Amino acid sequence: MLGSGTSQGVPVIGCQCSVCKSNDERDNRLRSSIMFEWNNENFVVDTGPDFRQQMLRENVRSLRAVLFTHEHKDHIAGMDDVRSFNFLEKRDMELYCTKDVEKALKREFFYAFEDNKYPGVPNVNINNISDKSFRLPDGPLVTPIQVYHYKMPVKGFRIGNFAYLTDVKSIEMEELNKLKGVEYLILDCLRERAHISHLNLEEAIELVDVIQPKQTYLTHISHLFDTHENINNKLPESISPGFDGLIFNAGEAI
Repeated sequence: MLGSGTSQGVPVIGCQCSVCKSNDERDNRLRSSIMFEWNNENFVVDTGPDFRQQMLRENVRSLRAVLFTHEHKDHIAGMDDVRSFNFLEKRDMELYCTKDVEKALKREFFYAFEDNKYPGVPNVNINNISDKSFRLPDGPLVTPIQVYHYKMPVKGFRIGNFAYLTDVKSIEMEELNKLKGVEYLILDCLRERAHISHLNLEEAIELVDVIQPKQTYLTHISHLFDTHENINNKLPESISPGFDGLIFNAGEAI
């Protein structure tokens, strides 16, 4: 888990709450993102504002492709920094996203898509995704899962027996069926109180009960939730709050 925090991160600028002032490193949460490894190749889901910091923290020297869940700024803002991998690996970065995300990337990073590009800007190839499974270059088969972030369509991703669902408020039964057999799940859970566009704790637990994975890690956690330790004490054994730097082995998936 590269980041497990909400759009403001934790601590929040200027906040003096007990979570933001916590001395537990697990309560320092960068914007939500993950990296998974397949056959010695690294793949990232979402390049938020902290992407550079996350890559440096994990000493990542190779990145094969990036998948995007949706176009909100806390999930795309760091895309410019893929240019470091252009330089290291002497190749364009493969991006996988919906047409809505492509539109946002071309708006926010217009200079990377001009006919006559300024030297040193990111070199990327956009691969559009829809509801069909696709295979990553030198990587696994990925099944998109359609969820909704209030009314905004967001893509979750299933890879083998692992699934990543961030920025979720609702999911239709047809998409839930695509998650049958998932053993490891990273799932959006903003806080205990209800929210218009994110799962709260009660809703997240209900969804886990439907999917029935072996282990679930919560992500996109707000400072309004609680400290890592206190959250963990509220959860059943099969559900844990995720934290930045968490590493786990999903067996056949990763």
